[in-house]
Amino acid sequence: MDISLFTSMLEEKGISLSPTQLNQFETYYKLLVDWNEKMNLTAITDKPEVYLKHFYDSISAAFYFDFSNDYSICDVGAGAGFPSIPLKICFPHLKISIVDSLQKRITFLQELTKSLQLENMTFHHDRAETFGQKGEVRESYDIVMARAVARMSVLSELCLPLVKVNGTFIAMKAASVSEELEDGKKAIATLGGNVKDVHHFLLPLENSDRNIVIIEKKKSTPKKYPRKPGTPNRSPIM
Repeated sequence: MDISLFTSMLEEKGISLSPTQLNQFETYYKLLVDWNEKMNLTAITDKPEVYLKHFYDSISAAFYFDFSNDYSICDVGAGAGFPSIPLKICFPHLKISIVDSLQKRITFLQELTKSLQLENMTFHHDRAETFGQKGEVRESYDIVMARAVARMSVLSELCLPLVKVNGTFIAMKAASVSEELEDGKKAIATLGGNVKDVHHFLLPLENSDRNIVIIEKKKSTPKKYPRKPGTPNRSPIM
């Protein structure tokens, strides 16, 4: 995906990028590749692939959810900043918090944020399980997002405790989401969530499966969740 196709395909979805925003994506790409030589941020470094599989793919959540309000968003396990930083470039008014367990990635994201001159960005070097038990952030975010982090039965326990009641959890998944949702049905309900929509589409050019799962937080998460680090993965709520 070259930059002109990236721009035109977003315009078809109602997202118009200014020259400043396009420069931010270019800077993002350059820094991602530079830092990737020092640490493992991504296996994808070819420019057209980064624009398609990281930038466009991250922004695809906005095709199915309206980000025009001043939402507070927590991105769990963002890695190199996906999906929250491409969304932040497109929707600068968003307030973004990123949680990641690796300090090196947090350092990269802090430097990236400075270079892109992004405001209202906060970073937390923490495990999602311990972060979700902290009183100042628990059930405080309008939206919690995660992209390709874990199966829904596990991911729900990492993310839903951070979503405020009547807020939204957005999980960005590849294929086999129906099976994951079936396995995660009990976890989602136990943690206070309700599946509102599942949007399926094909990523352009390569036609690979993508799913945007939108879960509403209907009631407060029981205090015992999330459990200790590693427990959700070893013993999902089933």
